[in-house]
Amino acid sequence: MKYSFNLDRDGIVFAQRYNINASFKDLVAACDAIRYMKVRRALSVLENVISMERPILYKRYSKHMGARHELGGRKGAYPVKAAGEVRLALLNAIGNAKNNGLDGEDMVVIHSSANKTRIEKRYPSKGSISWGRGMYGRGAINHSDIEYAKVEIGLAQGHEKAVTDRMKYMIKERAKERVNEKKEPAPSPKKEKAKAVKAAPQKAKVLA
Repeated sequence: MKYSFNLDRDGIVFAQRYNINASFKDLVAACDAIRYMKVRRALSVLENVISMERPILYKRYSKHMGARHELGGRKGAYPVKAAGEVRLALLNAIGNAKNNGLDGEDMVVIHSSANKTRIEKRYPSKGSISWGRGMYGRGAINHSDIEYAKVEIGLAQGHEKAVTDRMKYMIKERAKERVNEKKEPAPSPKKEKAKAVKAAPQKAKVLA
């Protein structure tokens, strides 16, 4: 199979999904979110997005997008459908690793990318030429295209030839992010109790 990974593939396990009918921009963000992560953590990140527990950061295609306090004021969203498609590709890569005698869950995602495969033009049911005649036409000025994409996932153990020094550096940085997430202070019981009291319905006063 053809992959966009152009380095030495010896020892690297790949998987891909073709013709995905999902937002290409969301697929790119989901792939960026798990790159250079341990597989277990990558699965956790994608599952949190699917359950809408935590958004992912949008490094690209984030114009007019709102900021998220969970991401420290940076732009993000919950691409549920795209995260599900990337998760399926990641599970396929884990299965391919097991077929090769490797433990896929202990590997690292060194390659994750989304690329457009084909674009189909989709016209509205009634164009400007056939408007009012009850026919389907192509004379409308506006139309929306259907874009299909593919997702590629590559897993490695971290010592392969294709794993460059920059990749090793990014893997360490991703591991530091995980440590910082664990060090985040838990919400104090007093604040949680105050929120619960504030959210509780107030009893109506009985007038004599």
